[in-house]
Amino acid sequence: MSLFFVLLVACGDDDADTDAAPEDTDTGGETADSESGDDEGDSGDDGDVAEATGDPIKIGILTSQTGVLEAYGQQMIKGFEIGLDYATDGTGAVNGRPIEVIIRDTQTDPQVAVQQATELYENEEIDILVGAASSGDTLAVLPLAEVYERIMIVEPAVADAITGSEWNPYIFRTGRNSSQDAVAGAAAIAGEGTDIAVLAPNYAFGLDGAAAFKEAAEALGANIVLEEFPAQDATDFTANIQRIIDADPEYLFVIWSGANSPWQALQDMGVQDRGITISTGAPDIAALYTMDDLIGMEGFSVYHYTLPDNPVNDYLVEEHMARHDGEVPDLFTAGGMASAIAAVEALTNTDGDASADALRDAMKGMTFDSPKGPMTFRPDDHQALQSLFSIRLEEHPDYDYPLPVLIRELSPEETAPPILN
Repeated sequence: MSLFFVLLVACGDDDADTDAAPEDTDTGGETADSESGDDEGDSGDDGDVAEATGDPIKIGILTSQTGVLEAYGQQMIKGFEIGLDYATDGTGAVNGRPIEVIIRDTQTDPQVAVQQATELYENEEIDILVGAASSGDTLAVLPLAEVYERIMIVEPAVADAITGSEWNPYIFRTGRNSSQDAVAGAAAIAGEGTDIAVLAPNYAFGLDGAAAFKEAAEALGANIVLEEFPAQDATDFTANIQRIIDADPEYLFVIWSGANSPWQALQDMGVQDRGITISTGAPDIAALYTMDDLIGMEGFSVYHYTLPDNPVNDYLVEEHMARHDGEVPDLFTAGGMASAIAAVEALTNTDGDASADALRDAMKGMTFDSPKGPMTFRPDDHQALQSLFSIRLEEHPDYDYPLPVLIRELSPEETAPPILN
């Protein structure tokens, strides 16, 4: 699960504006392309798809189409479809082999995830598995990739253990991990002599995130002057916040998830009015609507469609709005697109050979495009090194939520997490 930095715990926002997909959906490259419209940059046509006469390459997408992470799963699917069209120039094929996409719903339940993954491997005989929205679902499925000897591209689950203690050589991750969040959070605010306090919930999510942030911040020369760990279900943060005020840090770095957030208490006690700058992660758009009290804060963002400046992101924004009634892409849409581009790039490098041995050799150290810029699968643990963004939340007349405004791009080298496997 992720750091909030709400961002992104694998607990989603059921109120997000998404269209529920059927529980079991089979789509080939042609189906995905059929929604693409006539936007510039989509060079495919029906004739190109018809020419792909080789054996299909089967990609299974395992994600939350229902359950608490439904919004994340739907974003990821939309992004994957757009990414597949982008990476294959609209043909939906690689080296004459059509790509068949088979989608299954985990219901955000690890047991269901294992059942669906097993069915994809045994009955559908997929070549590559992509998913899942939940870290719990993903961790449950990881061993199957090794059992069936197939490549699994992890997107967007963020638990460090996926490319850490539970990793196996068939796992590649396009999504970032929790330690990358922490390193990015530190890179956004930490410097020589900077005094920082940390507020995080007292359970593994908060404690692990705080430890990773502290290590990264201290490596940059910052001083962690106080760490406060209220209970996971706390609703009264008065004592914690008062101790933070007394410590008088320059920054307060907050890691949180859940409805019982400390944002209102921090506002009521005037933390920012006392010269303490609050910093956290700017999450998906649905969560940004809850962050009015944090306007002016400096932190980091994994993705907001206004932040990257590259042709892939331009294509994603234009194509997503064309296909989905003017709706802009969100955090996990970009991740879905990245996973599709990575799969196609790997298959292109193997001349359409979808065997795990060929793909694994091609993917180690592979650099590929994404809406966030180039990503590289680190050979040691197959974690994608990628850019994140140092941002400030600001009011903007064209947005009815606080807008993450770019301070600077954090390079893949700056945000590289420790190797944990």
